[in-house]
Amino acid sequence: MSDEDWLAQRFEENRPRLRSVAYRMLGSAAEADDAVQEAWFRLSRTDAAELHNLGGWLTTVVSRVALDMLRSRTSRREDPLGDDGELTAGEAAADPEHEALLADAVGPALLVVLDSLAPAERLAFVLHDLFAMPFDEIAVILERTPAATRQLASRARRRVQGARTPSADPARQRLVVDAFLAASRNGQFEDLIALLDPEVVLHADDTSVANARAGQAAGAPQLISRLRGATAVAQVFSGRAAHAETVLVDGVPAAAWAPDGRPRALFRFTFDGDRITAIDMVGDPDRLGELEVTLLRG
Repeated sequence: MSDEDWLAQRFEENRPRLRSVAYRMLGSAAEADDAVQEAWFRLSRTDAAELHNLGGWLTTVVSRVALDMLRSRTSRREDPLGDDGELTAGEAAADPEHEALLADAVGPALLVVLDSLAPAERLAFVLHDLFAMPFDEIAVILERTPAATRQLASRARRRVQGARTPSADPARQRLVVDAFLAASRNGQFEDLIALLDPEVVLHADDTSVANARAGQAAGAPQLISRLRGATAVAQVFSGRAAHAETVLVDGVPAAAWAPDGRPRALFRFTFDGDRITAIDMVGDPDRLGELEVTLLRG
C-alpha cells in the first residue's frame, strides 16, 4: 500500500467522528462535509510522518475550520474572558453525571439552542461536553488559556441547561399547533406573531432548504437554514401550510405534510406556555424515518 493510500485509509477511519464534530459545530450537513473536506486538503499538504496523533490533529483542524465558518457566518459578539479564567462556585462544582446526561441529550432538537451560543462558546461546549476533548487541547484551538476555555464551556452549559423546555401539557400544545396551522393557512399574520416568541428560531435542514428553493415558482417561501425573530418566521408560514396537519412526533404535538399518509416534511415545535420558541423543519428522509410519527386525522 502506498503512503497516499495509507493516509487516505486513515482519514476515512476518522471521517465519521470528524463529520460528527463539524455537524454539531455548524448544524448543517453540507457545511460539515465542507469542513471535513478542507481537513483532508490540509492533511494532504502535510507531512503525515510528523503527526504522532493523527486523529487528534484532524479533530483540531476540522474544529478550527468550523470555528472560522461560524465566525464568518455570524456577527455575534463574544464577551471577552480574562486570562485568569476564574470560575464561580457554581461553575466549579459541576455534576459529572448530569453533564454526561446533558451530552447524551444534545441532538438535532437542540441545534437551535447551540445556535444561540457565540462561536467560541459553542466550540468549547461541543468539544468538551460532547466529545470529551481536554480543555488544554481546546484552549490551543481557541488561543485562550485552559481556565478561560473552561469558563466558556461552563457558560455555554448553563445556557443549554437553562433553555426553555416544552410545556408538560400535550393537550395545550396541540391547541397551539392547531392555532398556528390555522393562522398559517388563512394568512393571519398578526395571529402568527401572537403565537410566536419574539426571539423564536426556525432551523431548517438542508433538504427543506433545497425543496423550498425548487418550489419557489409554485409559491414556496424563500428559506435559509436559520431564521430568528417572530416577524421573519411568520413571513415563512403566512398563507402557506394548506396541506399540513397536526401530528404527534415521539408523543409531542407537531405538524406534518403527509399527502399520502406518509410524512414528507415535519415541523417540530418547542413551547413556552402558549408560545412557540423554536421550530425544527425536517425534510431529510433518513431523519424522518428515525422518528415515531402518529397521524391524528380522523
